[in-house]
Amino acid sequence: MRTCLFAGMLVAFAGNPAASTAPLATSLQAQPETMEMLRHAIAFQTVAGKAQVPAFARYLADKLEAAGFANTDIDIIPVEHTAALVVRYAGSDARLKPILISGHMDVVAANPADWSRDPFTLVEENGYLYGRGVADMKAGIVTVVNTFMRFKREGFKPRRGMILVFSGDEETEMASTRELARRYHDAEFLLNADAGGGTFDAALKPIVFEVQAAEKTYADFELVVTSPGGHSSAPTPDNAIYRLATALDHVAAYQFPVQYNTITLASLNAAGEHDQGPLAEAMRRFAANPNDSEAAAIISANPGYVGQLRTTCVATTLSGGHALNALPQRASANINCRIFPGTPVAAVQSTLQQVIADPTVHIALQPPPPVASPASPLRKDVMAAVSASVHARYPGLSIVPDMSSGATDSMHFRAAGVPSYGVSPDFAKANDTFAHGLNEKMLASNIPWMLTYWHDVLQRLSR
Repeated sequence: MRTCLFAGMLVAFAGNPAASTAPLATSLQAQPETMEMLRHAIAFQTVAGKAQVPAFARYLADKLEAAGFANTDIDIIPVEHTAALVVRYAGSDARLKPILISGHMDVVAANPADWSRDPFTLVEENGYLYGRGVADMKAGIVTVVNTFMRFKREGFKPRRGMILVFSGDEETEMASTRELARRYHDAEFLLNADAGGGTFDAALKPIVFEVQAAEKTYADFELVVTSPGGHSSAPTPDNAIYRLATALDHVAAYQFPVQYNTITLASLNAAGEHDQGPLAEAMRRFAANPNDSEAAAIISANPGYVGQLRTTCVATTLSGGHALNALPQRASANINCRIFPGTPVAAVQSTLQQVIADPTVHIALQPPPPVASPASPLRKDVMAAVSASVHARYPGLSIVPDMSSGATDSMHFRAAGVPSYGVSPDFAKANDTFAHGLNEKMLASNIPWMLTYWHDVLQRLSR
């Protein structure tokens, strides 16, 4: 263990989940159990290839059993190299279909050498919590689990049953998500703790709260260029790396056409109405007139909003060559696409081929097969419960439907016929969490609010 001093605040942390039971010194002293659980959650390196998801699931299961859940109410389901966690909270009326609450226990890989802080140690600094997965989405997992523990200790008896369905590879293959959707598709609806949420402006004034009701289709395409190769002392025009680089330049320069639907127009209009500046003005203009190309260009220049206007495709991995002194025989790159609802995956692949304009560049759709999911109809009970809780904190805040640019567990449940709603209580400034990136963080003030929110929303919907 080591200790660090940040702005006069002592922060203690451990290098592995079970190494220490010393409490994390934090300004959130009112939630010591939650913060201790979050400290352990961050320390579990639940990245692909480390096989720590089952151990994290077991840690959560033990906490739930200690709070009063029977071990027969909890299942840890092995799925390939990972695991899913299921926790059942029985309702008093067996005729009612249960509510599902989803989240994922895995996180994106993080190289400690690149971070300013150890990514697998929870650190609080200047009002923020830092650590891999703190925003995406271990704080969500911990606060939902803690809410179930509180319900059990309080003796809460819901009329409608609730089931936690936590996946273990949402960030990669989603095999555990598909298994959960296969087993638990007979549900009233699903609440996703990994989507939706509130947006602050630069001064931490709330702008809007979004409920995810749709999401884009996720697809990966591999670009491959091959060549006979040869000795590096005798270069030829047929260089696989150069040809791949040219293809990637073409992809980088291309923008897919602007698209919109009622969900994206409502979301952009609400965000634009509660802010000022060129971006907010462009949002309002686009919501009023989606043919406004100037407004679309301003919005598209913002990484946080470009996905609301169009299909996006971007290079994410690169590989090439086989020896330092040989001409490359093969070069490849992955193109990750987030496809606007209603656009066929095959049409995107055809567009990429046209944009690259080189028949020697082979384009192949990568497994698993993309899942296109329909938008979920907005339920009055869900919107009312979310609105009541959010308005208790921020009276009058606009609550609007949202389309996620990224892929979440919801898409598999929607495809299985379960209406799904991203209702995360997390509030953040635009592009401020650095989820999937360096120095991932979230506002420390979110933790007590998340606990209050989940307790309130789940009580309202399960009674």
